[in-house]
This record gives sequence, structure tokens and C-alpha cells, in this order.
Amino acid sequence: MAKPKLALYWASSCGGCEIAVLDIQEKILDVANAFDIVFWPVAMDFKYDDVRKMEDKSIDLCLFNGAIRNSENAELAHLLRAKSKALVAFGSCAHEGCIPALANLTTKDAILKWVYKDSPSTVSNNGAVYPQTHTKMPEGEIEIPEMWETVKSLDQVIDVDYYVPGCPPQPFQIWNVIEYILSGKPLPPKGSVLGADEKTCCDECPRERKEKKIKKFFRPYEILSNPNECLLDQGIICMGPATRSGCGALCTKANMPCRGCYGAPPNVVDQGAKMVSALSSVVDSQDPNEIDEILNQIVDPLGTFYRFSMAHSILKRVDKI
Repeated sequence: MAKPKLALYWASSCGGCEIAVLDIQEKILDVANAFDIVFWPVAMDFKYDDVRKMEDKSIDLCLFNGAIRNSENAELAHLLRAKSKALVAFGSCAHEGCIPALANLTTKDAILKWVYKDSPSTVSNNGAVYPQTHTKMPEGEIEIPEMWETVKSLDQVIDVDYYVPGCPPQPFQIWNVIEYILSGKPLPPKGSVLGADEKTCCDECPRERKEKKIKKFFRPYEILSNPNECLLDQGIICMGPATRSGCGALCTKANMPCRGCYGAPPNVVDQGAKMVSALSSVVDSQDPNEIDEILNQIVDPLGTFYRFSMAHSILKRVDKI
């Protein structure tokens, strides 16, 4: 029997999800033995035309990581959707937009202006030359992708079958997903979140919660925290109450606050709003002015509460902060 076909692709991402696949260590050999890898451009010399020539639905499983930031990302998303039976939004960028989607806090024009005109690193760009999608050269015309105004999650562009959250997904969860698929068991309902659990990160965290009230927030480097006590109780913003479980609370076990990379817990529409609700239970004041003063100690609240979920949030994008 022919092996099932596997494709892996990265769009707008850092490449961490690709490394995470390799972090399943020797089990990568099991993947190579079980699947015919037909597209993995970060690791092997595949061309887009190779995919275009495939029959529709000939790829059994596609792990697609990265947000949709430009026209090339969108083109490959549509192409791989057409060619794949099961397409998985793999990692936070594909799942919810992640770090690339923080660009939705400003505009495309403002980003290009900073990068190509106002940034100290581009002082030699005297003519403030901006990238063009088509440039004619003696050797022929050069075409580069067009940057989009808004960064989108994968499911805001194409139909997605499953989600594997995390920045990046944890290797043991990646292997759990692959092992389940290889087992031949019936697949979960479409739209399911795989490689995660059904509670919050706080439920996995071994730290003790004492329901303290606080009057001051700290950044992690500003305080010597108690390794046994809830970080949020100590005034350190920890996204655990607003984040799905499944990572094993690795960050809090390493004395760092949860960043929120596994996304919102089940039945939560907006991760940032959920975190604001959680903060309301720890602020020690009933006075509106004092509450404002306490909350104003939080540096970059939008970037903190929506670091991984901006594209999927109720906000989706804002033109000005």
C-alpha cells in the first residue's frame, strides 16, 4: 500500500514550528517511515509547481504554520487547501495570528514608512525607496509578494479542518497528534483543537493560589518572585487564567509567566477580554481612579493580552492606539 502523503508549509512565521517538528527527536524517523513527505520547502528542495501538478485532495495531511501576511501566503494557503484532505492550522500564527498579527495595531503604510524611511537603520535609503511588487530588470521582471494591510489567521482565509496551538506546539503534543492519525482511529469532529487540553493553564500549574489582592504590577525582572506562589498573586501578569491547558505549564514551572500561546480556553471568545476579567479579581481597590492607576502600571496591555490572539480577537485590527 502507498504511504499517506504529508505536506508541511510555513507562511508568516519565525520557523519555530518547523523546529518543533524536529524536536520530536528520533520519532521523526517514524514520521518519515509512515508518510511520504511530498512538500516541506524549509527542509527539502520542493517547488510550488510540484504542488500545482498534484491531483486535488492527493495530500492526506498538511501541517500549515504561519499567519497570512501577504499575497504569497494566501496563494499557498488556497493551493494547499485544494490539494489536502485534512489541513491543520499548526501553531499559534496559523491558529490565531500570533506575533505577526500585532502588526494589526498599526497600518501597512506606517510600517513601510518606518522600515524604509524613518528607521535609523535605513539612513542610506535617501530616496525612501519602497518595495514594488513588480520591477523590470535586464534579466526579466522581478515579482515579490504584496504585503497585506491586515494579518489574518489561516481560517480567516481558507477552510481549516483542525488546530494545533502553541508557540510552538510542544513536541509531545505534536507526536500525540501524529500518533493518533497513524493509529487509524476515526478523526475528531472538524474544527477540533488537537494537541491541547480542555481546561486552563492554571489547572496545570503547580503554584499555590491564595486569592491575594494587589496594588502594584511588576514586570518579571522587577521582582524576585516566590517560586511556589501564583505569579499573578505576586503582581506579575501571567496569562494562565485566559490560556488553554496542554503545554504542561512549562513557563510557570521555569519561574516565568504564561504568555498565552495556547490560545483561549474552550468557550472563550476573546482571550484578552478574558484576561481583563481575571485581573478584576486581583486588583485591591474599589476606587475608579486608583484602579486606573494600578492598571496603568501594565506595560503594553494590548501587546500583552493579545500577543498571540490579535487576529482572532473581537478587535481583529485597530488603526491607531
